[in-house]
Amino acid sequence: MSLPPRPRPRVVIVGAGLGGLMMGILLEKMDVPYQILERATKIKPLGSLMGFNANILGVFEQLGFLKEILDISNSSKGIVIYSEKMEKTAEVSMTNYAELAGYDNIIFSRSDLYDIMLRRVPAEKIAMGKRVLSVKETDQGVIVGCSDNSTYEADIVIGADGAYSAVRQCIYKEAADAGSLPLSDTEDLAVPFVCMVGTTDPQSVDKYPQLNEPEEFVHHVIGSTTPYTWSTRSVPGHRFCWTVTAQVTDQTKAVDQRFRSSEWGPESSEGMVKMVRGLPLPIAKDLTLGDMIDATPADGICKVMLEEKLFETWSFKRSVLIGDACHKMLPSGGQGVINAMQDAVILANCLYDLNDLKLESITAAFLDYKEQRYAQTKKLTTISKMNALITTGQTLFDRVLRYGALNLVPKWLQIAHLRTGVEYRPQIMFLPTIKDKGTVPSLPRKPSKRYEAELTEGKKSATAL
Repeated sequence: MSLPPRPRPRVVIVGAGLGGLMMGILLEKMDVPYQILERATKIKPLGSLMGFNANILGVFEQLGFLKEILDISNSSKGIVIYSEKMEKTAEVSMTNYAELAGYDNIIFSRSDLYDIMLRRVPAEKIAMGKRVLSVKETDQGVIVGCSDNSTYEADIVIGADGAYSAVRQCIYKEAADAGSLPLSDTEDLAVPFVCMVGTTDPQSVDKYPQLNEPEEFVHHVIGSTTPYTWSTRSVPGHRFCWTVTAQVTDQTKAVDQRFRSSEWGPESSEGMVKMVRGLPLPIAKDLTLGDMIDATPADGICKVMLEEKLFETWSFKRSVLIGDACHKMLPSGGQGVINAMQDAVILANCLYDLNDLKLESITAAFLDYKEQRYAQTKKLTTISKMNALITTGQTLFDRVLRYGALNLVPKWLQIAHLRTGVEYRPQIMFLPTIKDKGTVPSLPRKPSKRYEAELTEGKKSATAL
């Protein structure tokens, strides 16, 4: 008996960030029709240092372009922390990571990763300058309306449009009208930090010999007479990625600033640039953050408010959220983009197992997706917040916490924490999976019933021939 045809829903993805691109790549593998709507009018090479680890690298191996990711990356030895006087105060090493997890912890520039992923989505499937204003349910599906009066019909809408998701705002209004929106989902996001980032143009290896090192530490400075913390790290192409962060103590001012400057962009960073130019760097004598800023293209410097919030409502009817749209994490844990991509993977797995496009089938798939992801994102939202306080916090509590975390935690407990962190390694369950490579086994994954049935049927057909 043959399998019933797999339904191919029309999908609209709102947001062409890394999570949205991953969703598009997965739908491409599934041969599902989709359209990505992006608010920006052009692609901007914004962002700075990013890192991947075993929690997501197996997915890129499944997709066939892990080597390209590794080619733009350096292995990370860990992080060295300095005082404002350039005195080394702590070192967190990642030397045992690959043995445990099967993959190195890698560091790269966000723009390099974005270029690799963008090439895997056909250009005609990304529409730029599409600011979503409405997401309306109909008897036949969903209609997405944009500010230019264009509309897009879909069976499923995926909101991958960030912390201030237009899709979330639209579906939350409908959920509130239906009386099904929790009170916590109506509360604003917390804004604990403000951050400015950039990636330099290629620099002289004679001046900076560490640019030739395939493995390097992140060099992180915690201010004492200034509210800032700042980091540098070399990446392939003889470049540096740099970041400067300030803790926010007045939420009212933070919210006001956020709404006046909610987009990543150079125009929002000018004031902060003036404030941080003189901050010293430990990687070379008499080097300051101003030297890094001057070596960075002006349109590649950007400032953004760093928010955090875990939402309870991840979907409503035929619309679903992924990434920052449903769980905004602080970037200090390095898990924001990884979790957006993991969302895309698990959601794609659930959509692959659809038997039809009835509303009840789609909502059941969305609930399955949240059930598989919620506990992990809740845990990592907490971990990211704690990591942020340890690495960038400036209050007395934060300093005491930092001292304890960096000086009093025994080695065995650090390794136990590392082992727990590498266990969660989801994969695409409608493609051949990658076997565990490290000494720490991955957690069990929910299999795809359809894919397993397809494999069984394929074997039967081959035997019959």
